[in-house]
Parts: sequence; structure tokens; C-alpha cells
Amino acid sequence: MPVGDVTVTLEDVLYLFGQPIDGEVVTGWTDSSHDFLVAQSLAIFSSKPQVSSSSKSYINLSRVGHIRDTQPLDTWESVMRYVRCHIFCLLGTTLFVDKSTVYFHAKYLPLLQNFDQISNYSWGSACLANLYRSLCRASRYNCKEMDGPLDLLFVWAWERMPKLAPIPRHQLALAEILVARRWSHHPQARKWMARIQANIRHAINIMEEFVWRLYIGIIIPAELHAHLDVCDMVGPLVSFECVE
Repeated sequence: MPVGDVTVTLEDVLYLFGQPIDGEVVTGWTDSSHDFLVAQSLAIFSSKPQVSSSSKSYINLSRVGHIRDTQPLDTWESVMRYVRCHIFCLLGTTLFVDKSTVYFHAKYLPLLQNFDQISNYSWGSACLANLYRSLCRASRYNCKEMDGPLDLLFVWAWERMPKLAPIPRHQLALAEILVARRWSHHPQARKWMARIQANIRHAINIMEEFVWRLYIGIIIPAELHAHLDVCDMVGPLVSFECVE
């Protein structure tokens, strides 16, 4: 690009998604056995899992969403179940999306067992690790589709490079944590969706506008303020077997 080399950073994940970028590593042991899957699902969702026919380690996200939305919230245990279901769906549909978009890997279930520990994981850095891995795979000549947290990539590009955005900046709400939310209620612009790949590449090649200091004036919640200290960290990003 004319402005130089740019990429999504930990700071972007913190501001755009409001996810912690410092804390416990998102990793652990995995077990693909049916007994493990049933035991974990009963502990987290109070229900047996509905798994993929092609891979027994993947749980149906719609089923988890149904449990979340239909069970009564009349006890503390039911509230914790609701939160765990919601977090599992968030992980599978936003932070660690794969090409299926319907199922999500059960390896994340043990991380949701200790309710008080869930917020201590560095979900944001793990999300960024998955994005980097997805971008690496997408660069291969024979790659036809891309997975990963594409919402993060798109919002980052639209915020940093306004000329690529489907919505003029003056139509957007004032940015706040989560910055990505200001894109959530706007309909997709047909004009932007119809742009062919060659036109988008040309726009990037000649673009001189890049918003370097995007987050000035945006207030960070108190619980995430300390995470700003690791925005410039140089080190590995870990998400289970994905290390970038």
C-alpha cells in the first residue's frame, strides 16, 4: 500500500471488539472421545450435545443458542448456563469462526467450566492469532475460501481506510467501546457489495488516506484499561494449536 505495511494489532482487537488482550493463554488439553463431549456438554449446557455428522468434536451452535434462549433464568445456576451458552456462541460465530459457521469445536468447553475464570483468558489475543493464521492460509494460491474472525478484519479496514467502507463516515454513530457495534445496525450497501475485486484492489493501490490514530478520545472501560500496556508487546499469540 502507498502508506506502507499495515496490519490488525492487539490495540485494534481491544477497541473494536472490547476483548481482553492480556491474561491466561487460551489453550488446554483436548479429548475427542464421545464420553468427554457428553460430560462437558452436560456440565456447561445441562444438555447432551448435538454434534456434526462429519466430526464428533464439533457442537451445533443453533442447539446451544436454543438452550440459551428458551431456558428459564430463575436461579443463579441458570444464569451461569445462559452466560456460558452465549459465550460459546460468541466464540463460534465471531472470535474463532471456521468455514462451517454452523458448528464449533468442543475443545473450548473446559475453559468455560470455572465461571469466575472465564474473564481472565486473553480472548482478544487468541482471536488475533486465529486471524493471522487465516490470512496465512488465504494467501495460498489454491485457497478458495477464507475463515477466521472476518468481522474484525472488515471493521478494521473500514475504520482505518474509509474509502473502502460501505457506509460514509458521517452516517455512523460516535465511536465507543465496542467500536465495531457502530457498524452493526446499518444495512449492507448494495453499491459496495457489487464492487468487483479489481476495483477494490485498484482503490487500495492508489489510496493515500489511512487513519493512523483511530482511537483518540475513546474511553476504555476500567477493567480493560490495564490491557493497554501490552498493545505494543512483541511475542507469540496463542490459541490452542495456533501460535503466531
